[in-house]
Amino acid sequence: MSIVGSRPHMLKHTAEYAQLHDNYMLRHYTKPGITGWAQVNGYRGEIKEPDQLKKRIEHDIWYTENWNIMLDFKIVFMTAIKLYAAMKTHFSYSRFLFFTAFT
Repeated sequence: MSIVGSRPHMLKHTAEYAQLHDNYMLRHYTKPGITGWAQVNGYRGEIKEPDQLKKRIEHDIWYTENWNIMLDFKIVFMTAIKLYAAMKTHFSYSRFLFFTAFT
């Protein structure tokens, strides 16, 4: 596994998604990663609609075709920013709940 690459799916989902989308297996030309182009662009989590799968595959293929080291740095940087924002929101909300529970 790499730091940046297409996020892997469970094997049962791989077989299912390969049946749904012709280009699905192209995303396996790169090593799977902890974060990726699709994830930092909002295509992460459970796939509930076919369009979500299509967009994720498009982003993963775009990453594979346009890979360079600066793109990896950009993805890591974008991941850190999104993680920081999520943590800031979560901890602010948790602090709010903590203080309102005791006042």
